[in-house]
Amino acid sequence: MKAVRVREFGDVDTPAIEEVAAPTAGPGEVLVRIRATAVNFVDILVIGGKYQFLPPRPFTPGKGPAGEVIALGEGVSDLRVGDRVLAMAEQDGYGEMVAVRQEQCYRLPEAMTFLEAASMSLVYDTAWFALRERGRIKPGDVVFVMGAAGGVGFAAVQLAKAMGARVIAGISGPGREGALAQIGVDGIVDLSMPDLRNSLRARIHELTEGRGADIILDPLGGDCFDAAVRALAWCGRLVVIGFAAGRIPEIRVNYILLKNIEITGLQISDYRKRRPELVAECFAEVFHFYETGQVRPQPATTFTLDRFAEALASIRDRTAKGRLVLLQD
Repeated sequence: MKAVRVREFGDVDTPAIEEVAAPTAGPGEVLVRIRATAVNFVDILVIGGKYQFLPPRPFTPGKGPAGEVIALGEGVSDLRVGDRVLAMAEQDGYGEMVAVRQEQCYRLPEAMTFLEAASMSLVYDTAWFALRERGRIKPGDVVFVMGAAGGVGFAAVQLAKAMGARVIAGISGPGREGALAQIGVDGIVDLSMPDLRNSLRARIHELTEGRGADIILDPLGGDCFDAAVRALAWCGRLVVIGFAAGRIPEIRVNYILLKNIEITGLQISDYRKRRPELVAECFAEVFHFYETGQVRPQPATTFTLDRFAEALASIRDRTAKGRLVLLQD
């Protein structure tokens, strides 16, 4: 079968497509014919050797592909050949087939396409865990989502609304309000405003009658984190998801004490390894929200497998619009 192979860590054009032996389903595993795989920023980190979990080389990158089950390993009882699934594999998504543990596969709703499933992979589960598990969201909470026009941010806005929260979206400059307005945000904050340290808190307080945000999701870090901490309500929770702004921030812990606030982190891969039953609960609710029309993934730009480097480069160069997906026949 064809697969993208990383033999040496490097830039996005370092890997190459090779002919490799097709995997087989071992005990407790299923073999999935891959139809769609999202292209993610984390793939760039893995290919570059900069991610916290690196597979031995050579390897095939790509997380969370969608496809159909074509073979069952010994002891598999939860799935059948022909089932359409989202397979939350940590690697091997940039290929034609992947062997995955049965408990890491989730049947797709009948109406959900492979393209939609791949578009939701990694971003809706990350957003769900940030809200449900780390943020302990309750109906009526005010949730401030920074980077709301990005993959995780857009998913978090939809999920928070579906969970009964009031949602404020943070965007990096004007021109990104349209899609967010269509999914019902309750307020928009421009994170490019001057004097962000003070102006962000003032704007959040203006939108919340002086209360502040109960939950803040931060995939950005840097100056945005520094400002966001000051916009938390009493007993608020800030969930660190990433550092897209570049700088890993620091905080004086006495501020956490004085405001009775929590700052917590989310590394979604650990949940797949340690709490697979909670991941199943996550996808059950996300798919329910999809079936009831409360969430829909962003429109995706598709690429063939041989254009993987082009797709990755557009993410690296910040020219990508919406989700990018490698789509196979």
